[in-house]
Amino acid sequence: MALREPIPDSSLGRASTVADADASPMQATTPEERSRAFTILFFSLMCLGAGQSVMFAILPSLARRLGLTEFQASLPFVTSAAIWVFSSGFWGARSDLWGRKPVMLLGLVAFGISFGLFAVMAQLGIAALIPVAAAYPLMIAARALYGLFGAGTAPSAQAYVADRTTPEERTRGVATIGAAFGLGTTVGPGIGAVLVVFGLFAPFYFTAIAAFASAAAIWLFLPERTAPHLHVEPAGRLRWSDARVWPFILYGLGVSTAAAIPIQTVGYLFIDMLHLNPAEAPQYTGIGLVASSLAALFAQLVIVQRFNISVRALIRWGAIIALAANLLFAIGHQFGPLVFALILSGLGFGLVRPGYAAAASLAVDPDEQGAVAGLVGATNGAGFIFGPMIATALYRWSPSAPYLFGAALMAALCAYALLSPHLRSAGACADAQGETAETQVPNA
Repeated sequence: MALREPIPDSSLGRASTVADADASPMQATTPEERSRAFTILFFSLMCLGAGQSVMFAILPSLARRLGLTEFQASLPFVTSAAIWVFSSGFWGARSDLWGRKPVMLLGLVAFGISFGLFAVMAQLGIAALIPVAAAYPLMIAARALYGLFGAGTAPSAQAYVADRTTPEERTRGVATIGAAFGLGTTVGPGIGAVLVVFGLFAPFYFTAIAAFASAAAIWLFLPERTAPHLHVEPAGRLRWSDARVWPFILYGLGVSTAAAIPIQTVGYLFIDMLHLNPAEAPQYTGIGLVASSLAALFAQLVIVQRFNISVRALIRWGAIIALAANLLFAIGHQFGPLVFALILSGLGFGLVRPGYAAAASLAVDPDEQGAVAGLVGATNGAGFIFGPMIATALYRWSPSAPYLFGAALMAALCAYALLSPHLRSAGACADAQGETAETQVPNA
């Protein structure tokens, strides 16, 4: 009998096929096909993560050359993040109907086009071939394209892995896909620092080409023969106002807002505190961001997964470390202290994110796991709406002001973690059963 792709049944939490309702996901593709597919997805999501961190490493120098204020430079990302909050869930649902592969292809192609167009518009503006007043809105539009269509790649890739893993393999498979994005953010600044010697826009074009290459690999080598169709619609929709999850959503929104502050402003801080020119600043910024991403990966892939730390401890200690990082940003005016602050920031947020994500997951029923993951993911996008706006506005007043605000926000979250009954008892059920919560959240 010919093997067919599994069709996820949302009411059962497992896969079935058209030909045989009892067939397992393992029967749909061979182990070799799955290994190849997961490798392709891993590198595709690495490309997305690398693109994000390349952008943040180079943006301050780009903004100074275009004559943009810090707030104006952040607006393309605020726009993209605002669209992302709403479009990510939509494309995840589309992948249930169209198949995972078409949505992944659409997202990667849109990502490549968005990056290429952003670079072209910025380059034309710097060269004075078109006025900056015209180039800047086109840069926003290019970034909005990513928020609108590129948001489908990550959820559809995660769903593809979920369709083709057993329940015992599911957590490890999905966590590996999530770690790919984090690894991309680690290598991205390094790629940018190397390629920027060939020109400020070389990393942008390289990233766009890598996205198109990833899309081609998915098109040619990723097996998906039958589009998944849901048999049963969910009985109800989990909302952020649900009493079980809103404390974690609120906490996550605060964490994501604070996490966006150093990412968005540290490039300017390096230029202004170290007195760097815009040409050499991306290399120094890239070193710092690589160190921060490595610390976050160490937190997520070593500390969280290897040690039996409760989600309450992750929430509290991660917030305390992030608080210390913000204070060091505010007083550190040399390269060493600033890099160490970035390492502390990566470590702190790398601990706290899987902590509150796992706590939210443990607070709901098994058939609501996808919905709660979507809500937690939306907090990451929302943080990159508010964080850059607050950070850039405060930075114009004083370079230390954004980090003092971030420290105050993390101090408030520490107090909230101690006072909120939901956060004080987070993960209590798992602790009682001897379970370890290891939910992974991509590093945004």
